[in-house]
Amino acid sequence: MSEVLKFINRRAFILSICVLTIVPFSNGWGQSKELTLEDIYQRGLFAQNNIQGINWMDNGRYYTSQVQDENDYYQHILKYDITTGEVVDTLVNGRNLVAEGEPYALVYGQYSLSPDETKVLVATEYEPIYRRSTRAYYYVYNTEDGSFRKLAEGGKQSYATFSPDGSKVAFTRDNNLFYVTLSDGSLTQVTYDGEQNQLIHGSTDWVYEEEFSITKAFFWSPEGDKLAYLSFNEAEVPEYNMQVWNGLYPEDYRFKYPKAGEVNSVVSASIYHLTDQQTVPAKLGEEADMYLPRMQWTNDNDLLSIVRLNRLQNKLEIIHANAQDGMTEVVLTEESDTYVDLDYNDHLLYLENGKQFVRTSEQNGYKHIYLHAMDGSLERQITSGDWEVSEFLGVDEDKKLVYYLSTEVSPLQRHLYTINLNGKRKQQLTEQPGTHSITLNPDYSYYIDRHSSSQSPLTVSLYKAPQGEQIKVLEDNSELREEIANYRVGIKEYVTVPIDDTLALNAYVIKPTDFDSTQTYPLLMFVYGGPGSQLVKDSWLSGHEPWFHYLANKGYLVACVDNRGTGGRGKDFRTITYKKLGKYEVEDQITSAQYFAKQSYVDSDRIGIWGWSYGGYMTLLSMLMGNDVFAAGVSVAPVTSWRLYDTIYTERYLQTPQLNPEGYDQYSPLTYADKLEGDLLLIHGTGDDNVHFQNAVEMQNAFIAANKSFESFYYPNRNHGIYGGNTRLHLFSMITEFIQENL
Repeated sequence: MSEVLKFINRRAFILSICVLTIVPFSNGWGQSKELTLEDIYQRGLFAQNNIQGINWMDNGRYYTSQVQDENDYYQHILKYDITTGEVVDTLVNGRNLVAEGEPYALVYGQYSLSPDETKVLVATEYEPIYRRSTRAYYYVYNTEDGSFRKLAEGGKQSYATFSPDGSKVAFTRDNNLFYVTLSDGSLTQVTYDGEQNQLIHGSTDWVYEEEFSITKAFFWSPEGDKLAYLSFNEAEVPEYNMQVWNGLYPEDYRFKYPKAGEVNSVVSASIYHLTDQQTVPAKLGEEADMYLPRMQWTNDNDLLSIVRLNRLQNKLEIIHANAQDGMTEVVLTEESDTYVDLDYNDHLLYLENGKQFVRTSEQNGYKHIYLHAMDGSLERQITSGDWEVSEFLGVDEDKKLVYYLSTEVSPLQRHLYTINLNGKRKQQLTEQPGTHSITLNPDYSYYIDRHSSSQSPLTVSLYKAPQGEQIKVLEDNSELREEIANYRVGIKEYVTVPIDDTLALNAYVIKPTDFDSTQTYPLLMFVYGGPGSQLVKDSWLSGHEPWFHYLANKGYLVACVDNRGTGGRGKDFRTITYKKLGKYEVEDQITSAQYFAKQSYVDSDRIGIWGWSYGGYMTLLSMLMGNDVFAAGVSVAPVTSWRLYDTIYTERYLQTPQLNPEGYDQYSPLTYADKLEGDLLLIHGTGDDNVHFQNAVEMQNAFIAANKSFESFYYPNRNHGIYGGNTRLHLFSMITEFIQENL
C-alpha cells in the first residue's frame, strides 16, 4: 500500500470540519469548565466532524475526495469504497503533479471528474468575487498518461465545466465565454463583446448571483455539440460606488446594483453551435423587463428549457426553445396573487424517458411534487397534504421511486421519504426525530444521512436504498460529545408562543444550567424573521448558538421566535407579509416579548433584541415600534429602507416603490427614528456589497435629526458576513460587553 493510502486509511472518513454548533441535552450539560469567547471564535471548540466533499463516481459504490497529506502540503484525490470507508485507489497523487516543468506545489481548492473519469479538472488560487462567484487557475490532469497542464493561458477563469463526453472544457473570463478542446489544447472564443459593467456572457450579474443563487450561466447540450448561455446587458443599470480603505488614498470600487424600482439588466438566452460556430438567439418576445432565473437542457439534444419570471415575480413560465431556430413555446404557466417564490418552485427534472418532467410547486398552498407531460399538461400531483416538501432529491426511474425530504412529521423536523411516481406507497425512511440531510448516489443504490437533533450532534450514516437498511455509521462525533461534557452549557427548550386564539409561533429558549424558576433573568431575543427563513428547528443548530450558551452561563435567557412570514408552515403563513414587510413580523416579535415578560422568571425591564441583516432590520424596527418593551438592541448590517435594497428580493415581496410606496415607507426604521428610547448598538461593514453601508449612514442621519443617542461601530472593508482574521472574536466581544452593560 502506498504511503498516501496508509495516511488516509488512518484518517478514513474524518474529512473536514463543519460549522460551529452547540445544542444541549434537555437537562443541560454542565460540569466544571466555563465557556469563553476564545473557545467559540478561535479554538472552534464545538466544531463537528462531518463527511464532506463526496464526489460520487459512476459506479455508485465509490466516491472520491480531496485530502491534504498530514506530512506536507500536497493534495491527493482518493477513491473510497463507500461500504467500508477504506481508500481503494489514489486517483491523483499531488506529489506527481508537474506543470510547465515545475512541481505543482500550490494547494487546489476544487476539482471535478470528466464523465468517463479519466481526467480531473483542478482549480487553484481561488479568488472570491461576491458571495458565490469566484475565479481561479484551472489545470487538467490525465489519469491515463499522467499529464498535467494549465487549461488555458490569459488569466484566471470561472466555472470551468467538462462537456458531456469529456473532450472539452467551457469557462468564462472577462465577461466572455470560451471552451478548450483538450486533445490539442486549442482555445475557442464563443463571445467577444463582453465588458466590465456593460455586458456579461455566460456568467450572471450581481443581483442574479445574490437572489437567484446562480453564477454559472452556460450549459452544455447532452451531446456536447452546443453551448446555451445567458447574456446580461447591464449598461443602463445604475452603479454603486463602494470605497475600499487601502493605502494612502481610498480606492473606488464600482459595480452594477439595481435598487428597488431601478433598471435591471436586459437578459437574453442564446445557443452556440460548435460545428459551424453559429449562434442562435432564443426568441423570447419583446418584453425585456423580466427574469430568466433557470435554464437547462432537456434530454433532447435540440430542446432547451428556460424558466421565465415577470418583473413582479407573480407569474412563472416554463419555456421550451428549439436549438436549431430559437423558436419557443410556453408549456406551463403558474400565477399567484402574491408571488411565485423560486425557492418553492425551483425543482425541475426531465425524465430520461423523454416524455415527462417532474417539478415542485406550492400552487395548492404547500410545496409538493407534480408530474407533467412534455407539453406541460398535468398528469398527477405526486405528494399532497398540509405539509411541505422541503427538498426534492430525485427520481429512480428504474424503480419509479421519488425521493424527497418533508415537514410531514413536524415543521421543526426534516425526514426522508420515497413515493411511487403514481403517488402511491409512500414510505418514511428516517425514524430518529430531528433533522435529516440526504446525499443520494447517482444510481440510487445508497444514500448518506446526516442527522442531528436538539439532543444530539451530527451522526453521519450510510444506508442501502430504497429499503433504508443501515450499512454503517461513518461519523458519530463521539470525541465532541466527550469534550462538551466537560463544559457548562445551558438548557434548550422548544416552546410555542400564542399570538391570538388561533395562532401560535414556534420558538426556543436557552436557559442557564443552574436555572432557578424562582429567580428573574434578563432576556435577549434573537431574530432573523425574513421571508421563508426558519431558525427554530429540531437540530444541532449552527450559527450563533454557541454564543447564546455563553450568555446563558453569564445569567441571561436567550429566546428565538419564528414569526409570521417565515418558512416551514405553508404559503399562507409565509406570504401574509406581502406588500407590507415588517408589519406582522415586528408585531409578532413585540407580542412574543410581552408574552415572555409575563413569565415569572423573566425580568420584564431587561428584555433586549438583536439580529443580523434582515434580523438587523427587525431589531431596529422592533426597538422603535416596541420602545416600551425592548430596553436594548444590537443591529448588525441592517436594511434601514427597502428603497436601498435590490430589485429581485425587494420587489418580490413589496412590488416596486412606484406601485407600493406605502409598503416601502410605512415600515422603514427611518420613519420611526424619533421613537428610540432604549440603548442601541448599530454595526456595519463598509465593504458590504449586499446591504450597503449606505443603510447605516441613513439610519445614523435619521437618529441625529431626531436628537437620539446611540452607539455605532463600523468594520473597514468587511463585507456582509463581517469576518476575517480576528474580526469575529472582536465583534462578539464588543456585542457581549454592550449587552452586559445595558441589559
